[in-house]
Amino acid sequence: MTKRKICVVITARPSYSRIKSALTAIKNHPYLELQLVVAGAALLGRYGNAVDYIEKDGFKVAEKVFMVLEGENPTAMAKTTGLGVMELSNVFYKLQPDAVVTIADRFETIATSIAAAYQNIPLVHIQGGEVTGNIDEKVRHANTKLADIHLVASEDAKQRVLKLGEQPAMVINTGCPSIDLAKEVLESPTLNFDPIEKYGGVGTLIDWKQGYMVVMQHPVTNEYQQAKKDVTTTLEVVAALNIPTFWFWPNVDAGSDGTSSGIRTFRELHQPKNIRFFKNMEPNDFLRLLVNSKCLIGNSSVGIRECAFLGVPVVNIGTRQHRRHRGKNVTDVGYDKQQITQAIEHCLTLKILPSETIYGNGTAGLKIAEALATVPLQFHKTIVY
Repeated sequence: MTKRKICVVITARPSYSRIKSALTAIKNHPYLELQLVVAGAALLGRYGNAVDYIEKDGFKVAEKVFMVLEGENPTAMAKTTGLGVMELSNVFYKLQPDAVVTIADRFETIATSIAAAYQNIPLVHIQGGEVTGNIDEKVRHANTKLADIHLVASEDAKQRVLKLGEQPAMVINTGCPSIDLAKEVLESPTLNFDPIEKYGGVGTLIDWKQGYMVVMQHPVTNEYQQAKKDVTTTLEVVAALNIPTFWFWPNVDAGSDGTSSGIRTFRELHQPKNIRFFKNMEPNDFLRLLVNSKCLIGNSSVGIRECAFLGVPVVNIGTRQHRRHRGKNVTDVGYDKQQITQAIEHCLTLKILPSETIYGNGTAGLKIAEALATVPLQFHKTIVY
């Protein structure tokens, strides 16, 4: 049997943890050949240089695509996506894959979908069917309509993709590959490294060993003008609580300049004694940091997905994860200091929470690889109405 060439495009650091276990399963599958393309923010040092971790984990990168325009505003997002269409079209023409995989809902993932679909290359969408309430949701559903095969992360998402008119045989609930990593961590949860010694970071040398919080807050793409104000609100709350905190830099999105500027300004003016700032960590290290924390604060989907499985309390701020299926570990609040403070104080009283399997049981990578090896790739897409 000829191996199917599966081209997976990773455009940002969170996409790597969302697909890592599937990459391993594809790489090891006897009937699949992995063609890995790393693009966008995953290549940029100021967003954590995810490509370094990818290569360190033993994955060979077939192509690198530099496509991010400066600006971190809606116009720059649109132009970055357009540049991605042009560059990825050339990459796919060169690699001649049997299928292309696009991941989730980041704004630039639509470039992968367009470049593949317009060249009649079967497109596989990972994590379709979820809702978030901002521009990412539009991109996710657009990816779904361009895709031929849908490997979704939950039953809720599967039903939504079916309602969008996709063929039932081509919609498969594999679970989320990031839960595979969370399962590995939960089986051996000890924090076996010093985050500051291993990753450095900037700011105060916090005394984290008696307990700490984690913050990951991104701009909301359709509220990007509020990014600096929003992150400053959270900074003021966390600084006032005076609990050791690991704070992670935002993704590249419209508004990330505002979020970054808010962090830098607050750090320079107030020099908070309880916060250490980081760009990135290896996926397993980050999850190990989370499972040993008192809580996660911010608006990252890791609070909705991995933290539900890990049993980590989450204070979810604002609208970025609006309407996404969540577990009992999540407390939703607005950008209000009193609400955020009360929610954090409540989370600090919680003990170990039960693990929830909303987004899978830790076998998604193997299921994705098997689907890619067996699902028919040569077919004409028909919409079910």
